[in-house]
Amino acid sequence: MSLTRRLFLAASLATGLASGTASAQVKEVRIDFATYNPVSLVLKEQGFLERELAKDNIGVRWVQSLGSNKALEFLNAGSIDFGSTAGAAALIARINGNPIKSIYVYSRPEWTALVTRKDTGIAKVEDLKGKRVAVTRGTDPHIFLVRALQDAKLTEKDVKLVLLQHPDGRTALERGDVDAWAGLDPLMAAAEVESGAQLFFRNAAANTWGVLNVSESFAKDNPALVERVLKAYEQARQYALANPTELKKILITYTKLSDAVIERQLQRTELTHSTIGQPQADTILAAGLALQQAGVVPAEANVQAAVDALIDRRFATASR
Repeated sequence: MSLTRRLFLAASLATGLASGTASAQVKEVRIDFATYNPVSLVLKEQGFLERELAKDNIGVRWVQSLGSNKALEFLNAGSIDFGSTAGAAALIARINGNPIKSIYVYSRPEWTALVTRKDTGIAKVEDLKGKRVAVTRGTDPHIFLVRALQDAKLTEKDVKLVLLQHPDGRTALERGDVDAWAGLDPLMAAAEVESGAQLFFRNAAANTWGVLNVSESFAKDNPALVERVLKAYEQARQYALANPTELKKILITYTKLSDAVIERQLQRTELTHSTIGQPQADTILAAGLALQQAGVVPAEANVQAAVDALIDRRFATASR
């Protein structure tokens, strides 16, 4: 065997050992759960991931995300390995330098709309000019608001943004502290059912997919472990589809909301997809280009390249 060949094989072996060691050194997988991601709640409640990883004495740490922005902050800080977000929110984070990969679809939701009270007189997006609007930056509701304003020939400068996390946005609307809110389910459904809030602007197509993201370094060092996490996620999604009554009970437990509210949320949440592919890429790209036109994404950013860098199709699941 030539010296070159021997060196090549030695280098390959060293790389393989290093990769194996990286996986072996993982003692705990840190993953988020969120009320806007029903599959994550099923996964947490049923223990599919714990049972899968217990074979190798790998623990699971659960961290709650209150919005895409929080999940992305946790990922960027290295405090979680896997986080639930909207596809467009993940794209903006990627453009801004957050090294994440989108690897799985957990829902196709209509989880955001523009919400107001009955007494505001707001009936269309144009009525928001000069009004106070609660919004959580870096989330699909924020992106939805920006695109809605753009279509109405308005910008964020034409309204008075009140930056709040989603639960506080709902509270501010109901107290009269703001005139409108870029809502998020299940809180949005609760506002409808419990206080008569009105969804005055809806556009299901402008809601981007719910995607699971992983830190780029974790995916690079532990691809087999990522596959195992997605195997458990897929178990949870299939369980949710096969057990709608149990899914509703789990959501009620974690959200402390009523049966009627959760029913409203689930009416707007489709769980029949899992593989991240071209439909998701197209939707995320459309959102990114719209945000670029609105000035939210820098004009010099290559949105298509960012989408390509964000979506990692290596971990495609068997189901669609």
